[in-house]
Amino acid sequence: MNAAVISGSSLTTSLLRYGRSRALWLMLLVAPLGARYMLPFEDGGGIKIAVGGALPLMTSPFLGVSLGIIVSTLVLPVAWLYLRSNTTRRQPWQVEETTAGSRVAIALGRFAADAIVLLGVLAALNLAGIYLATFMLEGDALNIAELSFAMWVVAGPAMIGLAALRILFDARPLLRSGFGDFAYFCVWIGSITAPIVTDSAEHSSLGSNMWDFAGFVTPLKFGAPPGTDSFSIGGGFLATGTIDLDVMAGLMSPGYLESRLAWVGIAVAIVAIAGLIYAPHKAKKKAVLAGRLGALLNPGPPPRVVANAPAAKRAVADALGLVWSEFRLIGSGRVFLALAAIVAIISAFADFRHVASPAALLLLLFALSAHAGRSEARGLVALTKVAPFAPMARRIAFVVAGALWTTLMALPGAAPAVATDVLPLAAASGAVAATVAVALSTLTGSSFAARLVLLVLWYGYVSM
Repeated sequence: MNAAVISGSSLTTSLLRYGRSRALWLMLLVAPLGARYMLPFEDGGGIKIAVGGALPLMTSPFLGVSLGIIVSTLVLPVAWLYLRSNTTRRQPWQVEETTAGSRVAIALGRFAADAIVLLGVLAALNLAGIYLATFMLEGDALNIAELSFAMWVVAGPAMIGLAALRILFDARPLLRSGFGDFAYFCVWIGSITAPIVTDSAEHSSLGSNMWDFAGFVTPLKFGAPPGTDSFSIGGGFLATGTIDLDVMAGLMSPGYLESRLAWVGIAVAIVAIAGLIYAPHKAKKKAVLAGRLGALLNPGPPPRVVANAPAAKRAVADALGLVWSEFRLIGSGRVFLALAAIVAIISAFADFRHVASPAALLLLLFALSAHAGRSEARGLVALTKVAPFAPMARRIAFVVAGALWTTLMALPGAAPAVATDVLPLAAASGAVAATVAVALSTLTGSSFAARLVLLVLWYGYVSM
């Protein structure tokens, strides 16, 4: 079969499935809402973007770059969540993997559909930016062409690259799992920090601009006056005065536009590679470790059934039993227990807030999201409605159990002098993580959204 026909069929079917996605309308609203609350308004609202310790004067190109920053910091992780959990998440691989159709052609068709949807999100953001610009820019300062050009040049390749990563991560078994979400989180953080760490925009060239996947560093630094090329984004700093920033000079700097086109080409190449390395789905085989390590980690066979065992007696404290059950299910497995013991040892010697607490939460967020995803599966929730405890009681017990786990791992570091600081922080952080996990798993019926959101929140917690 012709490869173009296969790609066209894959594109058409994916777009039809996107058309039936109700979440697509919510996705189209994410970027405009983010623009409303994150753009740097003169009244101090939104995020601050400072160059050389001063706030740039608001111009149409700078507003376009600000919209691109919103894409890099807010829209990209939300779009990844949408691509991995929307109506195209489940594919008819049982049929496709037995046909002679080119996997590269199928991947290119799905990539094109994903890119069209994400570029539609950018179009909605562009319209929102033009509307907000009528309030933020005075007189004839509004230049729709420059605003749109800046936003699309900065954010367009990043969105296309995200669509390519989704296809690549769907091609390999390990990346299809929760490890893929963690790997994308690392890639996303790396793409934002790499150009800042390398400090490559002082002498703009194609090679230096290739570090800037997000695309906003060079426009901010290249057009700044000499000696003021350092910049800050966020809200935890003091900016004094204003600065006239020539954003268009940064957008037209040597090698910048070529680097944006190169990233689009790299995205297409990644999709082609994903088709070539595509691994068919197989029945999952439980990994078996040999030797003493395998014997240590193997939980062993379940206890034998006692056919004439008497009926279980009613528990003295049902609520405590429910909390204990959730506690055991969150921490199931010898690997988790070993890692939790290591975190507890770390808490005895290292600073809890900046070392032990992030380590405990990083370990726990995977356990919390996994158990919450299992517990909140659609069919299982319907079954648990006939249990003695209501589903809401089980969710409350889940939150309490999460707080107990972080508190338990913090006990070795809770010396009498600092116990009043460490233990409340440990309990509160565990309760918040458990609440986010169970709330998102209840809404989505899976662990994916909870795991990704918890990773983003964990990064924010570590950075504070």
